[in-house]
Amino acid sequence: MLTRVAEGVLIHESEFVRSNTVVVRGGAGVLLVDPGIQDHEMVCLAHDLSSAGQSVVAGFSTHPDWDHLLWHARLGAVPRYGTARCAAAVEEQLSGPDAKALITEHLEPTGIAEKVSLDLYGLISALPAGTEWFPWDGPRVRLVEHRAHAPGHAALVIEERGVLVAGDMLSDVLVPMLDFDGDADPIEDYLAALRLLEDVAGDVDVVVPGHGSAGGAGQVRERIERDRAYVLALREGEAPDDPRIGPSAKPGWEWVSDVHDGQVRRLLS
Repeated sequence: MLTRVAEGVLIHESEFVRSNTVVVRGGAGVLLVDPGIQDHEMVCLAHDLSSAGQSVVAGFSTHPDWDHLLWHARLGAVPRYGTARCAAAVEEQLSGPDAKALITEHLEPTGIAEKVSLDLYGLISALPAGTEWFPWDGPRVRLVEHRAHAPGHAALVIEERGVLVAGDMLSDVLVPMLDFDGDADPIEDYLAALRLLEDVAGDVDVVVPGHGSAGGAGQVRERIERDRAYVLALREGEAPDDPRIGPSAKPGWEWVSDVHDGQVRRLLS
């Protein structure tokens, strides 16, 4: 089911870790951002768009995590993009002969492995390095690229609609997840990314995270501050006072505390 968050901007939430697909209506069709997760959900998305008289003209992956690189034939054979760094990371990932098998193995404990098709996985093209605006016939979509969470991660600012598509940041259910595999400082990379998002916060009224609930007016800066407080606590070796971990975590999301504990261990190693 599609839910409207702003004029011409809708989201489709997956049953799997509340992953959000963002639909942006343009002149000739829609842009899909991070479509997923299970096959039947993408078929439902394609049906909803068709019933509304909309076709897909392009796709965009905010970053190279497996759950942001999916696609389904019912969505159409259209160009799919990522930043240059994102596309390079995907190319490297897929260069391994067992890349898709490892994803399936990763999904086995979740019970959805057989419901996630990888036939069209990761087939994205690189936008030129430094691209600032997404090239399409629709509302102006600004790319805010940074190094937090994953290489080539980009947030999207749909300027004429006042929407920030944050990728895997600014979630109400997930804590900031650092990129420990990068070649720089994961803490400072994350703080720098939050500053970039803060720079555009005054231009938006709605934030859509990769996982969790969309936030309305006033919540954009609140979420930035919450993520910053968490990251600063990690940097100082302190226990974060964060509702996403510990006893106050939402039911069903207690495992986020394990993510947090793992990050603390990585920083201490």
